[in-house]
Amino acid sequence: MQTRRLGSRGLEVSALGLGCMGMSFAYASPQESEALDTLHQALELGCNFWDTAEVYGPYTNESLLGKALKGRRDKVVVATKFGFDIAPESPKRQGAARMVGLDSRPDHIRAVVHASLKRLDIDTIDLLYQHRVDPRVPIEDVVGVMADLVRQGKVRFLGLSEPSGATLRRAHAVHPISAVQSEYSLWSRDVEQTSLPVCRELGIGFVPYSPLGRGVLTGKLPAPDQLGEDDFRRGLPRFQAEAWERNSGLIATLERMALQRGCTAAQLALAWVLAQGEQIVPIPGASRARHLRENMEAAGIRLSAEDLTEIGAAQDPGKVQGERYTAASLKLVNI
Repeated sequence: MQTRRLGSRGLEVSALGLGCMGMSFAYASPQESEALDTLHQALELGCNFWDTAEVYGPYTNESLLGKALKGRRDKVVVATKFGFDIAPESPKRQGAARMVGLDSRPDHIRAVVHASLKRLDIDTIDLLYQHRVDPRVPIEDVVGVMADLVRQGKVRFLGLSEPSGATLRRAHAVHPISAVQSEYSLWSRDVEQTSLPVCRELGIGFVPYSPLGRGVLTGKLPAPDQLGEDDFRRGLPRFQAEAWERNSGLIATLERMALQRGCTAAQLALAWVLAQGEQIVPIPGASRARHLRENMEAAGIRLSAEDLTEIGAAQDPGKVQGERYTAASLKLVNI
């Protein structure tokens, strides 16, 4: 596996990382033994950049990674995130329903990092992100606390998730930001007008989550009504029946283009994202080893300038029916 560098401070990671959310949260999660096997195989394939967050579960995904890291800590770059107000579990509040708001108060950040370190069973978080910008807390104060954690040796590098370009500039002026994490795929390219140009200008790495459109761009996802009742995609605009029917033609086109190039739709979609810049490190999710292997092979695919133009035009987001998030969730991005 090739490596890429995130930011100017020397954070080197595999060219493709692993988004671990689906192993514990939001989708139909696998058994723990299968998830651990996938994590271990990721290392065998050279994928050493693992992404988690306190809210995934909540909390259980970090604990899962803690188990997988035993005896392997020095081989993995661990990224986790803070930033949500997580309510106690109750019969009426479970999973994503426990996310009741944002919280980036300084004391809360310190408490979350302490708890994350304990669940991950490590001494230092390699890359700490603010999961969503909290408009109630100046970004200068947030990054100031994060920088203190770096000086204390609890964190190595800093990142932000889904910030606006203006917020990113202010954050970077306080302490170097090594990576920005935002949704980016053939079907979701709004960051090309917001944070991505700022990342290129300032030498900040960019980490696309959901580079496969939450599974849609694999061409293998079942119809939304066949997803599990607790699968959060069922509530997203692009997964509603009318949108799904209209978008199916785009998926079929991607599959044809992939076949012409001797790869799968997922591999073509990942190769397109990888080709958008050397500072870009996608983190596709993969709960099962066979999906992981398929994704990792995308790092070896080379696309010509003509390929990139043709693929990008065929999958133009303007042709996609439905937003990537609900209206409420969209209010939490590009702040």
